[in-house]
Amino acid sequence: MAHHHQGPPVDTEGKTGFRKGGAFLIGGLTSGHGVFHWFTRSFEVMMPEVRDAFNLTGVGVGGIATTRELASGIISLPGGIVTDMLRKYWGWVLAACMALFGIGWLVIGLSPIYPLLLVGMALVAIAASVWHLPAMSALSHHFSHHRGSALSFHGVGGQIGDAIAPVATGFLLVVLAWNQLISIYAIAPLLLTFLVFWAFRDLGKTAGNQAQESTPKEQLAASRALLKNGRLLAITLVAGLRGMAFVAYIPFLALYLNDALQMSAQARGAHLTILVIVGIVSTPITGFLSDKFGRKLILIPGMVFLAIMTSLLVPFGQGWFLIAILALLGTFLFSDQPILTAAALDVVGEGVAATTLGVISFSRFILSAASPIIAGLLYNADVTYPFYYIAGLFVVAAIIMFMIPLPKLQPAGHHGHHGHDDHGHDDHGHDDHGHDDHGHDDHGHDDHGHDDHGHDDHGHDHDEHDHDGHDHDQHNH
Repeated sequence: MAHHHQGPPVDTEGKTGFRKGGAFLIGGLTSGHGVFHWFTRSFEVMMPEVRDAFNLTGVGVGGIATTRELASGIISLPGGIVTDMLRKYWGWVLAACMALFGIGWLVIGLSPIYPLLLVGMALVAIAASVWHLPAMSALSHHFSHHRGSALSFHGVGGQIGDAIAPVATGFLLVVLAWNQLISIYAIAPLLLTFLVFWAFRDLGKTAGNQAQESTPKEQLAASRALLKNGRLLAITLVAGLRGMAFVAYIPFLALYLNDALQMSAQARGAHLTILVIVGIVSTPITGFLSDKFGRKLILIPGMVFLAIMTSLLVPFGQGWFLIAILALLGTFLFSDQPILTAAALDVVGEGVAATTLGVISFSRFILSAASPIIAGLLYNADVTYPFYYIAGLFVVAAIIMFMIPLPKLQPAGHHGHHGHDDHGHDDHGHDDHGHDDHGHDDHGHDDHGHDDHGHDDHGHDHDEHDHDGHDHDQHNH
């Protein structure tokens, strides 16, 4: 284990090579994430064209978003448990997601009827949902002291995709019909599949973890324990409410700009891009601040702010005011998700990261699946109603967040004198979390430093985890 003490300040899993570095890991996973978002967001920009092609009502449009939420949510819970079990094959999982993504778009582009369009949407959603599980688990593990920042960077990849999409799509729709454009889009993921496999084929393989894998039975026991973790379930509820607001936001904002403000596809795209460009800058900053000052201090004011801005959108949403409101909305609309995810991963153990992500996605879907249809019904009644509904959701989420006790985070610098602690070996990572699943808050003593400064925990901690499903994480170093 001598390699603990040297090397860059990123856990490189005791191997060398360009594909093992932290920068490559963040860069590669983030770029892949960008592709998923680019295509999904493009489709939302085309929504008025798709609506006309299939003669859909507001509820029909909501149905497309609902299908996406249902498919991504249903797959995420079993997907998370299986992802934790298939840790050695994460490269295969990521490549398969990219391939399925291409196939889904092909179905959408070629579909002559609405039900087939929904099938394509489901395939696309499943691919995007499963991609996140190994990608974010790997980042959470490698950058355990900078979890908020690492997950925020991954989020930024998605936002860059979101930013390119509306502008690119707006212009491409001038020369291509929407379904031709989608069919061309389908080719890119199919080609990228090979690159993804090359880049990440060693992602989950770790020196020596083949010797002691957790059995499926242990993994399921650890997963079941998660569902009894009250704090995790409360964070999940907040993520679900936030998801309800988010999935109704963009499609109905696009329709509102089209129907109420009579914008062209290009203007629509440009306005939706403002939201995202601000997010690209603000997301890593808020992620970093949440690592430094705590998750709640960033999340609660952010959600209240979103509620206020959303309420102002309808009365003041014209011209420059609209641009200013969209820019201000962009500061938090995207950046809260990675911080909520980091907060959830802070309260659970190492070997169940993907399962935790699955639990969050699953519950987010349960709540958010109906949301676009609710917003569609409200939109049919009055084009401004969905925005008041969204603002209300943010307020409720902020109130619940306020009541959740979160663990105090150890600042990364705090551990510097251990020599190896900063390299992502989070010894308090499993130390804190060993008992956490049972609902005890052991952060009390941990924060006072008895555990991680007393070097004895390196001895017993690793043994104690050998039989409870967290074992593979000590081998990663």
